[in-house]
Amino acid sequence: MGRYYRIATRMVAVIVLVLSLATPSSLAYRPADIVPMSRMGQYHSGRTGWHDMIGKHCPIFAVNREALIPIPKPTGYTGADPYKISFQVGREKFYIPWLFVINRKSTEVPMIEMHLRYAGGDLLGVTAKVIDMPHSYLEIHPDIHKQFWDQQQWPKHILVRYTWEEQSEIDVASGFYVLFGSGLMLSFILAIYVLQSSRDKLERFVKETIAESSMPAGGVAKVE
Repeated sequence: MGRYYRIATRMVAVIVLVLSLATPSSLAYRPADIVPMSRMGQYHSGRTGWHDMIGKHCPIFAVNREALIPIPKPTGYTGADPYKISFQVGREKFYIPWLFVINRKSTEVPMIEMHLRYAGGDLLGVTAKVIDMPHSYLEIHPDIHKQFWDQQQWPKHILVRYTWEEQSEIDVASGFYVLFGSGLMLSFILAIYVLQSSRDKLERFVKETIAESSMPAGGVAKVE
């Protein structure tokens, strides 16, 4: 039993090593890490490239917070058409489709709500939408309203509220399949080892069985 226990322990270690090598490396974050983010703008048919944002404007991993993001004046801006922006979030580059932030047919100051999902140290996904800034926020940031509607005031500033949602790391179905497969593999390997270690006993048993079956009646057969 001690030998089988040692064999089983080694096999479990091998399986764990194989599973760890088969698992793709993740872009893990730690709490309070800056999650990199880049921005792109579009006005008329003109579109900027992706511009990396500085840390104080980016999400902070697993931290609910707000940030005031500056929006530079687009080339050829006349105020007659809407201006929209898009984001790429995280090292994984989760894409947020175009958000209308200026001249969006509303008399309210816009605000962006960005919702980020994570599990452990992994960023799972990001969604965002533009809403009217609550009046309670305007009371806290009274200059935003004035500056936003001033055609001569650039850059404009958009308040972004980052909220995080933690999701369970446990995938019950995947865990069951991995556990079942590992157990099946371990059982198969142990069966091979048991058969190999019992080969001598099995050969002796077969030899004795053949000798007994060929023994004449009343005689004694000698087994070599």
